[in-house]
Amino acid sequence: MSSFSRTGTDLTTDRLVLRPWSTDELTAVLGDVRLPHWAEDFPAEGDRVIAGVLTEEPDGLNEYGHRQIIERSSGSVVGSIGLFWPPTDGSLEFGYGIVASRRGRGYAPEASRAIVEFALTAPGVHTLHADVELSNPASVRVLEKAGLHRWSDDATTARFRITAPDSRR
Repeated sequence: MSSFSRTGTDLTTDRLVLRPWSTDELTAVLGDVRLPHWAEDFPAEGDRVIAGVLTEEPDGLNEYGHRQIIERSSGSVVGSIGLFWPPTDGSLEFGYGIVASRRGRGYAPEASRAIVEFALTAPGVHTLHADVELSNPASVRVLEKAGLHRWSDDATTARFRITAPDSRR
């Protein structure tokens, strides 16, 4: 059973919509203009960084690029999640962030499961990976709940990945 449904470019889960960033949203974030459909603490610093990256490198706005995370019950943007395109040797990195006011609700694992499943349908992609600082145990749990497995670490960082079951490596 799929963890999301797709309508146009949107990915919809039980409680969230993962929608590609629009140029208006990027401009608002970078211009410090508040939009009425944003959670009170959106954008977080990571969202500002991503908005800057997407403005400089618009290739990240493709079908398999970055998305805002929208809470279906309120219509509020509560974070972002994205795939760092293009893949390298069939492997693609992803990252995510949920604003502080919406953490602890399971949104990050729900969005991550959807983006992982979706990304593994991309042409030439068989593996997704993410790195997390060991000082952030909540993010470690998000990746585990999303089905990724720790495959290496060092003193500060754990590396997680998931490979498509039908991948021929």
